[in-house]
Amino acid sequence: MIALLARRFAGLVVTLVIVSLLIFAIMDLLPGDPASILLGTSASPETLAALRHDLGLDQPLVLRYGQWLAGVLSGDLGRSYTYGVPVKGLIVERLAVTLPLALMAITLSVAIALPLGVLAASRRGRVFDIAAALFSQISIAMPAFWVALLLIILFSTMLRLMPAGGFPGWGAGLLPALQALVLPAVALAMPQAGVLTRVARSAVLETLHEDFARTAVAKGLSRSAVLWRHVVPNALIPILTMIGLQFTFLVAGAVLVENVFNLPGLGRLALQALSQRDIIVMQDVVLFFAALVIVVNFIVDLFCLAIDPRIRKAA
Repeated sequence: MIALLARRFAGLVVTLVIVSLLIFAIMDLLPGDPASILLGTSASPETLAALRHDLGLDQPLVLRYGQWLAGVLSGDLGRSYTYGVPVKGLIVERLAVTLPLALMAITLSVAIALPLGVLAASRRGRVFDIAAALFSQISIAMPAFWVALLLIILFSTMLRLMPAGGFPGWGAGLLPALQALVLPAVALAMPQAGVLTRVARSAVLETLHEDFARTAVAKGLSRSAVLWRHVVPNALIPILTMIGLQFTFLVAGAVLVENVFNLPGLGRLALQALSQRDIIVMQDVVLFFAALVIVVNFIVDLFCLAIDPRIRKAA
């Protein structure tokens, strides 16, 4: 088991290094000169050259990558070209919005999809199963930003129950901050709940046909006991995998919803850095997103290894 974990961790480290190299190379290929954007088109060539030197943009690509990677490993993510402050502080500040938003969205998605998918599988072909399939189809078809607009119209404009956008900050109190995140979390959760409902239903249906499930029924256990005590725990692997993927998507892919609700999150920071050609911010934010995906998948793999001995034997 220790050797297996060591191999998985080594693979994680190698993947992170390769991803960081790809991110740096792609960012360097993007059109536009940060110095020209900062100084404007009227700047003299001498001024542009001096600023490029100060920013380290005149150094070889390999040297710049080495300096950036060394800084990342030491916790120094550099300074933003646009804001003039450490990027680490910007990411931590924006993560205080994006992370709670993603946690609320994934919690809501699981709370809706898991019981819906399990009960739909246990009532295959019945009215509840058809209703769950209809919900899944509709929620998947609706983009999150469109759901966000509908929620603003209904709950903010018409009913005036929730704020239409903005974030007061956690210093304003827990309740106002959570109220500002409720509608964005619902908008993000609905499409993910549709996908997770399908995955949960398929996983439970497949497990229901296993020999141990039929044996439990033959021993006289109630259908509810078989379902929740035997079938659902054994169907968790694809469900956990999907939850891990959805969480990373909610953190990295909330940019449209954050812009609709005017939330100062990581996605919006990435979009602003792209428009302002703030390379160092773009690199660090994209690397954070990539590292989050890789680490969460690694953690999900560990959970799968822990709950299913068949995977440990196969590995």
